[in-house]
Amino acid sequence: MWNFENIKFLNPEFFWLLLLLVPLAVFYFFSHRKQQAEVYISSTAGFKFKESLLGKLKPILYLLRLLAIALLIIAIARPQTTDVTTRTKKTSGIDIVLAIDVSASMLARDFKPDRLQATKEVATNFIQGRPNDRIGIVVYAGESYTKTPITTDQKVSLNAVKGIEFDEVLENGTAIGMGLGTAVNRLKESEAESKVIILMTDGVNNSGVIDPKIAGELAVEFGIKVYTIGIGTNGNALSPYSRYPNGEFQFRMLPVEIDEELLKNIATSTGGRYFRATDDEKLKEIYNEIDQLEKTEIEQFEFYSVQEKFRAFALIAFCLLAIEQLLKHTLFKSVA
Repeated sequence: MWNFENIKFLNPEFFWLLLLLVPLAVFYFFSHRKQQAEVYISSTAGFKFKESLLGKLKPILYLLRLLAIALLIIAIARPQTTDVTTRTKKTSGIDIVLAIDVSASMLARDFKPDRLQATKEVATNFIQGRPNDRIGIVVYAGESYTKTPITTDQKVSLNAVKGIEFDEVLENGTAIGMGLGTAVNRLKESEAESKVIILMTDGVNNSGVIDPKIAGELAVEFGIKVYTIGIGTNGNALSPYSRYPNGEFQFRMLPVEIDEELLKNIATSTGGRYFRATDDEKLKEIYNEIDQLEKTEIEQFEFYSVQEKFRAFALIAFCLLAIEQLLKHTLFKSVA
C-alpha cells in the first residue's frame, strides 16, 4: 500500500503541463459534433430520432485519453518515496551521580510540599531528560549508601528516586563528606569522558568520618566535576524539631543554616559551580542550567532509501490508451 503523504516529486515543474488539459477539453467540447457522420435529407417529417446509448458514452474515449495524458505528466514529474533510517552513536557519554541529602531537615516546608519531595520531582525530570547518560543515586544523612549504581536503565534510576524517603534507616545528621565520598567511589572507575556529581544539601557538615574537603580532593584526583546545591530559603523555615508521642514531627520556624563557603569551595576546586535554591522554581532552574551545561554529544546518521513510483502511473496511462483504442475500433467503430 502506498502512503501518498510520503510521495515527493523530483521534477514538480512538469505539473504546469496539466494546464494543457483545459484547452484540450474545450476543443473537444466544441469540435466533437463536427466529427460525427452527417446525412442530408430534404425533410425529417416522419422520422423520430433518439440518440443511442453508445452515442452518449462515446465522450468516454476522449476522457480516457485526457486521463492518460494527466497520468503521463505525473510520471515525468518523477514521484518518489523516501524511507529514512536514523542511527545514533554516543560520542561523548556522561556518567552522573545524584547525591541527595535525606536528613530530617529536608522535611522543612519552605518548599512545596517539602524540600525532599521538591528535590525528588526535579531529579525525576532531570533523569527523564537524559536518556543517553548513565545515572546513579546516592543518599546520605549522618552516613551514606548507594541507592543505585550508575546505569543506562532509566527506569531503575527513576524508581530509585521515587523510593527516596526519610525513614530513619540512616543515622540522622548531615555528613556531606560521606555523601560526596560515596558518590566519588561510584565514579572513580568510570571510563566516561565526563564524570559529574550533583550534590544537594540543606545544612552543614556535622557528622561522618570523611572530611568534605578530602572528598573534594578525591573528586579532583579522579577528574570528577561537582555541582553543589544549597537547598533552603533565606532566613527561617518551618522545620521539624521534635516528635509527638504518636511519632509525627512537630514543626516550628527555625533558622536556615547552609555551609555555602564549603559548597562553593568543593564546586570551584573540581571545576563545577555552586547554586542556591531558595524555592521550588529556583531549584528547577538550577537543574535546567546544569542540564544545559552538561550535554552529551550524539552523532546521528541518516540512511535514505529512495523508491521510484513513476512506473505505475506510466503503466496505467498506457493501459488507458490501449482501452481507448480498443473501444474506438470495436464498440465505437465508425464507418468511414
